[in-house]
Amino acid sequence: MDRLQRMGGTGALVAAATFLIGLALYGTLLLDYTTADTPAEAVAFLLDHTVPLRIWNLVVTVVFAVAMVPLALALRDRCAADRATAQIGGIFGIIWAGLLLATGMITNVGITAVVDLAATDPDRATTLWASLDAVQRGLGGGNEVVGGIWVLLISTAAWRTGALGRVTNVLGLMAGAAGLLTVVPALMDVGTVFGLGLLVWYILVGVQLRRPSVLAPSEPLSADAPAPDTRAPGAAV
Repeated sequence: MDRLQRMGGTGALVAAATFLIGLALYGTLLLDYTTADTPAEAVAFLLDHTVPLRIWNLVVTVVFAVAMVPLALALRDRCAADRATAQIGGIFGIIWAGLLLATGMITNVGITAVVDLAATDPDRATTLWASLDAVQRGLGGGNEVVGGIWVLLISTAAWRTGALGRVTNVLGLMAGAAGLLTVVPALMDVGTVFGLGLLVWYILVGVQLRRPSVLAPSEPLSADAPAPDTRAPGAAV
């Protein structure tokens, strides 16, 4: 079994785990933060829950981004029979990982800056956090265009080549389309469909990359290779 395929499968399962951990914290311990109506409320929560917020940020951005790199490369190779689509999709996957990694590092540094500033100037701390939140949302939280393009392209290549299961491909196409729709402000809530769809998609992809017996990676067709004979036995030449 190809090592990159195994690493990609592990990356997909790690990514799914970050989704689960992120959603669990989002809906429980961090609920007051994620539903805060004003930056001042968010900063007040941040000051009392700095450690959980740091952990949440690192898991859903930095760990996820690191897991994305081998996954993007493994899927690019797996769909190599549709070279152009797979290559372009792989590039968007790496770009997405870079954006999320930048988001996580900016947010981590921003938390420290806000906590330090709040001790002497709470109003400026609130303004700073509002600015950081806008940057964070622009890079990796406010829309899912780059991630949507990646999933859409890879699912298209996988559909054409048979590199992944049909259910996996349909789910990827739906999730990718939902991600693209988040570029419209009125449709940003569709991001929930993107996130939940990707959670299941990552699990399915992880299993298929880790178990080559489910579906073998596609191999590029040689330009010199003869076309397969699809005639029925005994058919006339």
